Amino acid sequence: MSRAWFQQAERGSPLALRIILWVALNMGRRASRALLYPITAYFLLFAPQSRRHSRNYLRRVLEREPRLADLARHLHSFAAVILDRVFLLAGQDACLDIRVHNREAFLEHVDSGRGAILLGAHLGSFEALRALAVGKYDFPVRVLMYNDHNQSITQFLEALNPEVAASVIPLGRTETLIQARECLDRGELIATLGDRVAESDKMVACNFLGDTALFPQGPLLLAAVLKVPVILCFGLYRGGNRYDIFFEPFAETIEAPRGQRDAALAHWVQRYADRLEARVREAPYNWFNFYDFWDDPSK
Repeated sequence: MSRAWFQQAERGSPLALRIILWVALNMGRRASRALLYPITAYFLLFAPQSRRHSRNYLRRVLEREPRLADLARHLHSFAAVILDRVFLLAGQDACLDIRVHNREAFLEHVDSGRGAILLGAHLGSFEALRALAVGKYDFPVRVLMYNDHNQSITQFLEALNPEVAASVIPLGRTETLIQARECLDRGELIATLGDRVAESDKMVACNFLGDTALFPQGPLLLAAVLKVPVILCFGLYRGGNRYDIFFEPFAETIEAPRGQRDAALAHWVQRYADRLEARVREAPYNWFNFYDFWDDPSK
């Protein structure tokens, strides 16, 4: 179940994506947001798996049985964040109210010239961080991600900003670790997400939202091996045009001696899961893992 996201097929046709993109770039954010309602209705009516996974998650985070309005709000938030990626990547983010928290401490680390892992999640907008990196604050960041998943929407969106697209280091390749090490040695930041287990990841069982869920060991293993700090970053969508980006110091160093590596990393992965849970409870309609995240999705 923990790797189910990797096999999920994309929804939405290239034609629909082109229409949405054209409306967004030619008619503006207000007009394009009107499309979010039929998109939300489509997923409510014709995407039973997405509804089921949303309900399973919301039941845990809301600690009650979710209503249809909760499912709609969850799906609408997801669609809104995807739409805003268009404006962020196209350099039209003046329509968005993006507030950065703990900015001074973060930029102080950037100015130090020391590399770091920026660890986020499928929570709100991670794209806002990339847009800030190549736009407003101009800090050196590369993104570890799987390019082969959701190719259609990824290609459409990254065509809007080739500089952002060029910042990707593809995961799952033999040269990935070498590229990441070279970037960190140059004092660049490596951004990645820590809440999905991929095909080659070693898993750690963590307590998350009151039950056991599997998280990848990989991002924190990378920090331990390359001996760089870890900074958490979450971009929460607050509704309307408001985003709050939070930077949190997480670990100056992660010690994971060979003989105790699994136990040491399990401790750090659970700490990450705890911080993620706190942010998820703060913004429950922002978490966008629409698959069976827990071992037993019927709980």
